[in-house]
Amino acid sequence: METKKKILITGIAGFIGFHLASFLIKKGDYVIGCDNFNDYYTPELKNVRAEKLKTLGIEVIPLDIQNIQELIPLLKENGITHIVHLAAQAGVRYSITHPMPYADSNLTGFLSVLELARAIEAKLIFASSSSVYGGNTKIPFSETDPTDSPVSLYAATKKSGELLAKSYHHLYQIPMTGLRFFTVYGPWGRPDMAYYSFSEKILAGQPIPVFNHGKMERDFTYIDDIIEGTSAAIDHCSGFEIYNLGNNQPEPLMNLITLLEAALGKKALLDYKPMQAGDVTTTYADISKAQANLAYAPKTSLASGIDKFTDWLLEYQGALSSKTKS
Repeated sequence: METKKKILITGIAGFIGFHLASFLIKKGDYVIGCDNFNDYYTPELKNVRAEKLKTLGIEVIPLDIQNIQELIPLLKENGITHIVHLAAQAGVRYSITHPMPYADSNLTGFLSVLELARAIEAKLIFASSSSVYGGNTKIPFSETDPTDSPVSLYAATKKSGELLAKSYHHLYQIPMTGLRFFTVYGPWGRPDMAYYSFSEKILAGQPIPVFNHGKMERDFTYIDDIIEGTSAAIDHCSGFEIYNLGNNQPEPLMNLITLLEAALGKKALLDYKPMQAGDVTTTYADISKAQANLAYAPKTSLASGIDKFTDWLLEYQGALSSKTKS
């Protein structure tokens, strides 16, 4: 019989952290987490996620990962066996105008988490990103491809995180698994992501910015598929491994817009723009390694996932609106 895991999740009130914590607690694991509740996007969404987690019996500690050493006594007392490190400063475009938060969270903060893993002797599963592949033209992107040419500061910090982790594994033999997530979307998602911000703009009748004149493709991966893959990575964490978690099916950006229009019942106003600095035209995950080692098998099509997201968004906006009126 599988022993119950005791898991700390950093960034637990974030999009992936919220879904992962909900999944793991229902699976029977012990889950605790921390989040700094920053205002990169509206803290209201993080607060609501955190409240929902608390109703499941999950403790959510307001704490920045740069100060995570403060948790050592508590985590030792609770016998934490695994750390899932999801806290990070996200966003490619924001990194161009606001570089310092990326150094604080993704470099200094990650180093604090590595020190924590060493102090409490826990296995570490950490979030990386498809952005580490930079401007690679070979597709699909494989874990063995070179990742030494980042095209954004965000990508550079995520690649740096992988290198920091590898050095700690080498020095201290901490079992670690890095997960390169590919464009994760779904209910309770991040408002700065294209699918979410496009939806809000379509509903409000505002134009949506379409970069590179729409000639973009993304390997959109539904949140439930990401959570299944992350849970499997927790179960199989040994040595040092890096995995792509994507959908293995890039979709044109214009397809996303068409699906959003259909789901929301409203046409989008398109504002075509040139390619933006730090962006890439295509992401496409080779998931054969995760399929072989983690039995990873994404099941959700973009059409199905967008329907689930827009159903949630309309309900969430309705709830917010009635709360404001009352």
